[in-house]
Amino acid sequence: MIGLSMTSYNGRTPGDFERWLGKVESLGFDFVELVSEWPNFLTRENWKPYADVLASFKLEVTIHAPFSDVNIGSLNERIRGASLEVLREALEVASHLNALVVTVHPGHCSPASRRFHDDYNRVHKASLRELERCSEEFGIKVGVENMPRFPILDAQTPERLSELLEGTRLGVTLDVGHLNTVGFPFERFFELLGKRIVHAHLHDNNGGRDEHLPLGAGTVPWREVLSRIGDVTMALEVSSLDDARASLAFLRDIGEL
Repeated sequence: MIGLSMTSYNGRTPGDFERWLGKVESLGFDFVELVSEWPNFLTRENWKPYADVLASFKLEVTIHAPFSDVNIGSLNERIRGASLEVLREALEVASHLNALVVTVHPGHCSPASRRFHDDYNRVHKASLRELERCSEEFGIKVGVENMPRFPILDAQTPERLSELLEGTRLGVTLDVGHLNTVGFPFERFFELLGKRIVHAHLHDNNGGRDEHLPLGAGTVPWREVLSRIGDVTMALEVSSLDDARASLAFLRDIGEL
């Protein structure tokens, strides 16, 4: 299944959302990935209008949980607790929307966590176990996403993501563009985490930074990637509908659609 992320959506109102969904469906996508970020947070109070609009379409749904102000690895217990509550809410809303999967970010590093690394690892893994319990409670698959090259971000390598998830039954969202920024250890990712992959994010870059280019506009070896990912939901994370069209054309050209 191929879907389109709300990274390509710039609206704010139910009318904007409905018009965007119409364009997404007309392009032939199977699902949309709702990104619960400003100005389109999904909450217990506002999920119903999204559901009402979606009911007019045949599109399935995946969800990207909030991430900008969320840190499940925080050594400040109030921040960590608030972050877990935000993610719990995302999973609850996902259950109402019958979402196929929810993507979450791992925790990220602070000056304190770099100094007290053992404590950081302990609370980070405790948070992931709590997410596992929420996943089971709401019956929603969770994919923890690998991160791009950036100083404060954790889980950039397959080894580190595997270490964090050890002892849990959480899944993985393979972000192909992110992996390309850390040298594209693709075979190693599949060796360590292939059985955990429940979802994928597709976008391109030139290896230096997280650019979210349309497929084929960067250096990702897409034929190799798509032949290995297998039967999981795959969301295009591009910046516009024009980039989505270009990505679909690229997939057709290489025989993947």
